[in-house]
Amino acid sequence: MIATTTLLGFAAASVLLALAPGPDNLFVLTQSALKGRASGLMVTLGLCSGLVVHTTAVALGVAAIFQTSEVAFVALKFVGAAYLAFLAYKALRAGAEPLGSAGDAPVDLRKMYLRGILMNVTNPKVAIFFLAFLPQFADPAQGHLGAQIFLLGGVFMLCALVVFSAIALVADRLSAWLRRSARGQVVLNRVAGVVLLGLAAKLALAQR
Repeated sequence: MIATTTLLGFAAASVLLALAPGPDNLFVLTQSALKGRASGLMVTLGLCSGLVVHTTAVALGVAAIFQTSEVAFVALKFVGAAYLAFLAYKALRAGAEPLGSAGDAPVDLRKMYLRGILMNVTNPKVAIFFLAFLPQFADPAQGHLGAQIFLLGGVFMLCALVVFSAIALVADRLSAWLRRSARGQVVLNRVAGVVLLGLAAKLALAQR
């Protein structure tokens, strides 16, 4: 099995990568700021659930398809970009909840969870990143490679879960006063829309 020192080094790298600004943690931040910590945490769970798919793909060699097939890569990236653009459209058109109830407005947590999964699974860059990142810490001499990949994927998911949950909680506290203001809600929705639109464009222009 993988050496403890290797796992610790992998965990440290995973935390740093989760902290680096990117589509996932920015989405967690904006959703938590707009809809409260529960929404941010459910998005986080969805994103981490999506990582199960990518880990399995690496273990089974499926992720290699996106690295070698231009058609598969382009198809999936445009599906992901279209979904982000759809979320951006909804955010840009969203109005404000009644004053004093923004933080208490009912939110479909199941929908937030599914959004996290879809956003993660439809990003082929994540699949290729996992394909390049996880095997670096696996060693055929230490046992079954598939089992090592699943272990590394689990460690990465745990690190991402902790980091993204912290981001959700901090964003909720920092934005609580904004969510009690109609103008603040509109501004946050517009910022979220612009961020999502930018992420959609970045994904659409991504190269393997």
